[in-house]
Amino acid sequence: MLRIANCSGFYGDRLSAAREMVEGGPIDVLTGDWLAELTMLILAGNRLKGRPGYAPTFLKQLEEVLGTCLERGIKIVSNAGGLDPAGCAGAVTELAARLGLPVRVAHVTGDDLTGHDLGGAPNADTGEPLPAPALTANAYLGGRPIAAALSAGADVVVTGRVTDAALVTGPGIWRYGWGPGDLDALAGSVVAGHVIECGCQATGGNYAFFGEVPDLARCGFPLVELEADGSSVVTKHPGTGGLVSVGTVTAQLLYEIASPRYPGPDVVARFDTIRLEQQGPDRVRVSGVRGEAPPATLKVAVNYLAGYRNTMTLVLTGLDIEAKAGLAQEAIWARVPRESFDEVHVELTPLAGTALLRVTVMDADRRRAGRAFSSAVVETGLASYPGFYGLTPPGDASPYGVYWPTLVPAEAVRARVWLDGRELPTVPDASGDGDRGRSGQAPPPPVTRPGAPEGGAPGGPRGADGDGGTVRVALGSIVGARSGDKGGNANLGVWVRTAEQFGWLEDYLTVERLAGLLPCTAELNVERFELPNLLALNFVVHGLLGRGVAASPRLDAQAKALGEELRAVLADIPRRLL
Repeated sequence: MLRIANCSGFYGDRLSAAREMVEGGPIDVLTGDWLAELTMLILAGNRLKGRPGYAPTFLKQLEEVLGTCLERGIKIVSNAGGLDPAGCAGAVTELAARLGLPVRVAHVTGDDLTGHDLGGAPNADTGEPLPAPALTANAYLGGRPIAAALSAGADVVVTGRVTDAALVTGPGIWRYGWGPGDLDALAGSVVAGHVIECGCQATGGNYAFFGEVPDLARCGFPLVELEADGSSVVTKHPGTGGLVSVGTVTAQLLYEIASPRYPGPDVVARFDTIRLEQQGPDRVRVSGVRGEAPPATLKVAVNYLAGYRNTMTLVLTGLDIEAKAGLAQEAIWARVPRESFDEVHVELTPLAGTALLRVTVMDADRRRAGRAFSSAVVETGLASYPGFYGLTPPGDASPYGVYWPTLVPAEAVRARVWLDGRELPTVPDASGDGDRGRSGQAPPPPVTRPGAPEGGAPGGPRGADGDGGTVRVALGSIVGARSGDKGGNANLGVWVRTAEQFGWLEDYLTVERLAGLLPCTAELNVERFELPNLLALNFVVHGLLGRGVAASPRLDAQAKALGEELRAVLADIPRRLL
């Protein structure tokens, strides 16, 4: 068994988490994920300002635990290297010297493709060619370079852009010696990595049924006990707050995914084969994961500067909200013509007794999108709707970037591993050897729904009514949800707790009905995927976030609340399911 703990789910997570995980119980590997899609753009901005291109908060955490980790033989693996893994590794070495600790530090490079020929970098979602020079371009590497560093004796491994799950897959390859053909074991490690990559989201954080989570304010971070066959147990240290249940693990499994075939550099993990079992308090076993050979391409995260943006937010209160919103816009555009901007986005968000009107302009000209706009909004203050006030003072525009996913041949990317400043002579390619683009094994067997007969027929009736009729209540009475961002797309995962509830949900929540329940999806291309093994559905809403989080003018720019918006909608639910 290999105990792999997480101490960071994003750049800005709880600084005390590393110490909590090291001191809270036995672990073998301490990992941390610092790199959301938006983070690379943030680090690029820092670098342009003369700041580090890596996450300095990693060093703050490391200072508290490095000595203990060396003493106990705990390996440290992190992608905090961001745009400068060599610089981050150097900073770790300097920290260790200052603390008087002998440490072997490795770093992984080869992901940075900035300045390389990306063949027009067609957008992986839309096919459009890259419209501007890349500010950053980083391929998602897999776990084999991390394994090579650990095998060479590294105490600390710092990477740039790797897949989030690689932080678990790499140590798994190192400990168990998995080769490229060990697809099921690799897939199991990817699933384990996906569960713990976002920290407390696996232990009750941001959970739909948060009332079931004890002591959430002191939520413990997750760890996995990874076995040689790729199966694992998700748990947390005893005495910490939070909850590890089939529900909390299901919620995280549905976070930021698309098809049940989850592709990565090391393997394609079949999320429609995952089996979850509650083994005891705060212990969920994950097993049965099947794997297929990885694709012949690697995903590349490109960012480019697209222009400048400015947002003004006005508050509308009381009666005639829509009429007031119309009057406010008419007054604004009378002073600065709407058509003078490259893009304009207007969002009216109803609240209890009030509403927020957000007007965002985007333009290549900083002056046009700056105070010329925001001052014009303020000028309407005494000549607009009754009850006028705003939440934002007049201000200048700020630059914004666009996240642009593209694909490159995997063979075009070569990972390089450095230990104590010297390159290791033999390193596997960016994602391992072996055949790509085909599984090399029979497809997984059909998945049956828990409590269902062979063949996958649902347990219990599927009808909309049944003997007890229906009750009009919030969909969230029985449905959990978690949503998030993937470039310009949003994913919306929903799940229930029983096979009978899933039989109803599968019939009820079609793409067409979703459009009626969430009008923001009505004009967009929406895909639905079924995961009966998890009693879940996953929707991918293409284009909801425009050109990605950094460029999205939506108030909920990362679609974090989309699932809760759906759960609040009233639905006619069979009484027997409540």
